[in-house]
Order: sequence, then structure tokens, then C-alpha cells
Amino acid sequence: MDENKQAQLRRLPGVDRILEYGTNNQQFDNIPKTILIPSIRKTIEALRQIIMASDKALDEAMFALDALVAKVCDHASRAMALRLKRTINATGVVVHTNLGRSLLSPAVLDNLTTIASRYSNLEFDLKAGRRGSRYSAVEDILCELSGARAAMVVNNNAAAVLLCLDTLANGREVIVSRGELVEIGGAFRIPDVMAKSGAILKEVGTTNRTHARDYENAVNEQTGLLFKAHTSNYSIVGFTAAVGLNELVAIGRRHQLPVMEDLGSGTLVDFSQYGLTREPTVQASLDAGVDVVTFSGDKLLGGPQAGIILGGKTHIDRIKANPLTRAVRIDKMTLAALEGTLQLYRDESKAVQQIPTLRMLTMPLAAIASRAADLKSRLEKLADGRLRVDAMDLASKAGGGSLPLLNLPSRCIGVSVDGMSANGVELWMRRHTPPVIGRIENDRFIMDPRTLQEEELEMIEKAFARMLADKASKR
Repeated sequence: MDENKQAQLRRLPGVDRILEYGTNNQQFDNIPKTILIPSIRKTIEALRQIIMASDKALDEAMFALDALVAKVCDHASRAMALRLKRTINATGVVVHTNLGRSLLSPAVLDNLTTIASRYSNLEFDLKAGRRGSRYSAVEDILCELSGARAAMVVNNNAAAVLLCLDTLANGREVIVSRGELVEIGGAFRIPDVMAKSGAILKEVGTTNRTHARDYENAVNEQTGLLFKAHTSNYSIVGFTAAVGLNELVAIGRRHQLPVMEDLGSGTLVDFSQYGLTREPTVQASLDAGVDVVTFSGDKLLGGPQAGIILGGKTHIDRIKANPLTRAVRIDKMTLAALEGTLQLYRDESKAVQQIPTLRMLTMPLAAIASRAADLKSRLEKLADGRLRVDAMDLASKAGGGSLPLLNLPSRCIGVSVDGMSANGVELWMRRHTPPVIGRIENDRFIMDPRTLQEEELEMIEKAFARMLADKASKR
């Protein structure tokens, strides 16, 4: 190491020197020591690395205590920033798993805030004056909306499936079509969940074709359950055959076996009446005579993350009594959000308008085009020659493993910036506060108004203005 580098390294102040200087100047007053000390050490180490990598002597200003203290404060500020933050979803994927899935309706937020910040009758029966069940907040309305005899809710649908299988078929065989052995996201697979529950998987049929006789031939004295998984996150097309619910229920009745269906996304609304792909409803499954139905609360239902279990009272009572129930139960905030969401379903037209997931899925193309025109106009008013803005006919997606074959016609905005690649634009917007998350197609940064909220158009306009100003300053 040359003498110049050694001399600069000797000039690096110690942790105590920076701590004393910043403390005396009250610049560290709002930084906890658990954050402050590591921030000082990392600031010193960063400057050390710059010295080692440089062939020239560094500017004297870099060693000034004021400059180092400012860097410490900046590092500490970033370290203390909340990791979970609001993002702007411009991808056009409505139920975006990576961006938090379904948005809660504003109509449920007041009660959610009250329940979260105050005491509540979570497990207290106000009429009887004794301990009650936390399921009572939503059980009646779930039964009312679906036609089920009983209901309960756990923390997600994978937990719902696990709990039901453990209760109804632990140590016994569960017959399921090979074409329905789905992976439900995050590498969690039906066979793995089934194995964890203690149930014994018995596959029947082939990937693309399963017949009633396959179930009939598989039933024996070890059979505990007939299981059907709705393939909501993929589709098999072509030479296919599957056993319908009515037929599967009939087989179950003949052999006195319960039938369970995992709907995955699950919906209380018939989307076909809004011009979308028909998705099996929860009500239809129960009407077919299925004994237990499970589905998610935060996908097509448009509520909080939850696993909803509906069915006959005998089976649901057994599931409630399973010791695993306590391990997967939901908290008061989930219950409050779910109850508020379900209340909206009492008037379907209100639900479609007030539940963001339903509103975005059923949004008319004319409304999307109008919002696209507004966004295009805002960006063009920035009057920057480097910015090119085009309206494009593309497609949105339901997302969240729901309606996999559905392409929702949309009117999108494609942006390109001279001197920046599409990846560069995407990166800059992703690192903006709040982050704007779009997608890249045809070498353009694409924003789909279907998933943008009204107030976010102005936020996007300001983000692009800042990006252009930032690039201009670095020329």
C-alpha cells in the first residue's frame, strides 16, 4: 500500500469522534443507538473502501466531520424507514400477489381502524355475558351469502386445506384426480399439504382425463375423503375429461364418503354476467352437495388474507374442534376487514362498485380509455422533448392465480425516454417514492390504468417530472 493511501486511512475519524461531534451538535438526537453506531461504522467503512479503490487523493471535504455526520444521518434514516410501503400498481394485474393482492374497500376501513385501536368483543358474547367464539362475527353472514349450514375462517387458504384434511382424513386415503394436483403458489403443493395433514394421497386418472370409474375403482375401506381442487391458476385444454361436482357428490353418497372442494380463488359473484369468463361460484359448489368448500379471502372475494371454510355443521364442528385451529386462527383485524367486505355483498351492485378488486375486474373499457387519455395528457404537458407517450391497446390480467385464461381488454400508456432504456425507466420508477410498478413491452415502460387509483395519475406525473429533471441535472 502506498504512503498516500496510508495517510488518508490515518485521517479517518474513529466511531467515538463522530459520535461525540454529532451528539454535541444535536444531529443524532432522534436516532436510536442500535441504529446510530452501526451507521457510523458503515459510513467509515464506506469511506475506507473509496480510499482503497482510488488512485488519487480524495477531496478534503470528504473527511470533514460535518460531511460524515450527514452521511451517518442519511444512512440511519434509510435504516429506520418502514420496509412495507405503499406502491402504485400500474401493471394491470388486479390481484397482484407481489403487491399485496386485493385492496380493501374504503367502506371497511373505519371499522377496521376502530377494532384495531380499541378493545372489542372478539371472544366475548355480549348477550350472554360470557366467553364467545371469534367465528361468530362472520359465520352468520357467510352462511347467509353462500347457503352453507356452517362456516369458519382461518389465516389463509393453504391453512384451510391443511386443517380440513387433518380433521377429515388423517391416516386415511384421499382420492384426487391427477390433473388437479396443483401448486398453489410459493412452491406449496396440494400433495405436500396433504402429506403434512397426515392424509394419504391416492391419485386417479391421468393429467388430462379422469372419469367417474377412476374414483369408483379407487374407493376401498381405507378411503376417507373424495377431494376436488378447482384449477383456478391454470387450465388444461384439448383432449380432456373431468368428473363434475354433481357426479363426484353422487359417488360420495353411494360410498358414504365426504366430498371436499378447494376452490382456490373462490367467488360469490357470477362474473359471466359482466362479460368475463365464468368462474365456479361458492354457492354453486354448495348447491351441488359438496360437504366442505375452502377458498381465499384476498383473491376474487376482494377482502383480507384469509382461508374460508364452508359446509355442513357436522363437518365444520369437527374442524373447529381440531387443536390445529388455534395455530391458524385469524386475528381481530382480519375479522373486522372480512366482516366489512362481506357486508357489501348483501347488495351485489354495491359490492361490484365498492370492492376494488371487483370494480377493477369489471371496469368498462371506455372508463379505462378515459383514464389513459388523462394520464397521456398529463405526461405530454411536461413538454419535454425526450419523453414519448403512446396509447396502446393491450390486456390486463386478473392475477393471484385467478381466471388464468382471461385477457381483459385495456387501453395502456407506453412511455419511452431518449437516453434511457425501458429497463432504466422501470428501475427509476420502481425506486421512486412511492414506487411506480409497471411492466415492459415492445421496449416501452407500460402503465395500465385499470389498476391505477384516481389520485395516482398526479403522482405518476410528478414522478416523471422528477425523473426528467434528475436526468437533465446529470448531463
